[in-house]
Amino acid sequence: MRSRVLYISYTGLLQPLGQSQVLQYLLALATDHDISLITYERPEDLRDKAQVAVLQRQCDEAGLRWTRLRYHKSPSIPASLYDIAVGTMVSLWIAAARRIGIVHTRSYVPGVIGLLHKTLAGRKFIFDMRGFWPDERVDGGIWPAGSPQYRVTKALEKQLLLGADVVVSLTRMGVEEMKQFDYLKDRPVRYEVIPTCTNMEVFRPAPAASTADSFTLGYVGSAGVWYMFPETAACIRILFDMRPDARLLVINRSEHDYIRKTLEAAGVDLSRVEMRAARYDEVAAQIARMNAAIFFIKPVFSKRASCPTKLGELLACGRPVLTNRGVGDVDVYLAQGRAGASISAFDDAAYAQALTELLALVKDPEVAARCLQLARDEFSLEAGVRRYDAIYRSLEQSA
Repeated sequence: MRSRVLYISYTGLLQPLGQSQVLQYLLALATDHDISLITYERPEDLRDKAQVAVLQRQCDEAGLRWTRLRYHKSPSIPASLYDIAVGTMVSLWIAAARRIGIVHTRSYVPGVIGLLHKTLAGRKFIFDMRGFWPDERVDGGIWPAGSPQYRVTKALEKQLLLGADVVVSLTRMGVEEMKQFDYLKDRPVRYEVIPTCTNMEVFRPAPAASTADSFTLGYVGSAGVWYMFPETAACIRILFDMRPDARLLVINRSEHDYIRKTLEAAGVDLSRVEMRAARYDEVAAQIARMNAAIFFIKPVFSKRASCPTKLGELLACGRPVLTNRGVGDVDVYLAQGRAGASISAFDDAAYAQALTELLALVKDPEVAARCLQLARDEFSLEAGVRRYDAIYRSLEQSA
């Protein structure tokens, strides 16, 4: 049964996250469903004509019809309202012309458009929430607690959760939190848990490039806002004290100055640090140079509904991970799969104990296989595609 689906993402395909967490799913789902895609692209990304052509060709070959809208950043609220207005007009035209029955929206701004489709045209609405966005803005210091922006978006969140035919959460912890919301306690909401998934054809195990007498710790992706990089730097300093042969490999697109200054402030020997930028299709080759990886994320309320994309990618490459507790289901996965170490305190003693556990895991000849199995069971693209396919088919049958 082929469903006609309109997928709307505020994250552009030209962003690495859009390529890993939007395009990879949809290329596979387009085999069995007629999918139209609307994304909001940043002006600087659209100037990369070669990359636009590559992605357009991928979409065309898969039968995925891609419409690009321009993303507007500031002023924040007016820009979002403008994007919603443009997206609503374009998507209503596409949905009518292509007889769309299901609107699948990624995050809150597209969620408003999906709710309008349900209200105005009776289309099925999937709210793929990707986390508690209003609380993320407060927890990240972007909005003051109790601000008008926060109150308005929390009211919007309520309407999205009540109006959706399916609510997709990245974590089980996020679902448990939502079940405690006063307005959802007695309502039969359909929740589906689908963590951020990994294309295991792109991210695959490879022997570590380090020798038996050296150890390379890796850091992949952003170091700002949510990522506790000063604490990460302090932990790396402890590692360098414990292992004179240890090195750090950082894969990051645009924060090299901040990363370098933060490492230096923590007392990390920069001569033992390598920093590189990498495209999405180059990241796996860089992970292959690592023995293990590290990242810390602020353990705030909003992150109970978050699942870091990098977790599945690192595990799929067979690399154990050191991270912190209180972020979605991350520590539960690592403990159950014996695929990493996690901390609940940010001090030298906690770092040293966790690093000792991590170094022991790296020596375990079975750890790569366990990481890979955990990735297959919980984070594989195939598993995510099967879950989304089941959602589409069930909504089509109930239409």
